[in-house]
Amino acid sequence: MAHLELLKKWYDRVWVQQDLDAIGRFFAPDFEAQGVMDFGVGPEDFHALGAAVLAQVEINEVRFDREVELGDWVWATFTVLAVTLADQKPVQTTGQIMARMSDGKIVEAYNQIDFLTFFEQLGYLPPDSLALCLSGEGIAA
Repeated sequence: MAHLELLKKWYDRVWVQQDLDAIGRFFAPDFEAQGVMDFGVGPEDFHALGAAVLAQVEINEVRFDREVELGDWVWATFTVLAVTLADQKPVQTTGQIMARMSDGKIVEAYNQIDFLTFFEQLGYLPPDSLALCLSGEGIAA
């Protein structure tokens, strides 16, 4: 399987199909993703992260917008299309990943996900939070 196809299968199986038990089948045992949180996230951590995200939204599609595959490495930008579980409001956010594959597993990954937009759309942050922060206004608690 091409490395890009493995990455696409990961997003579909774990996030769209919500099969958190599949996480271990995609990651090498000593895998650690960077950029998802302020610390590395391993396979076991992804179960907790996945459960927390999927308790808020149903992800309908992870669309790959741009992609590059070079040797063992894959880079892609993506758009996540979802709806909130509470009231079925649409949620859309973007991200990018750079991952290295070996023996049919993801062995290394570097992520950037627009969690600010995600949490704004869920109602956990006020609208235009980034603009407020950049203006110096701050976000009133």
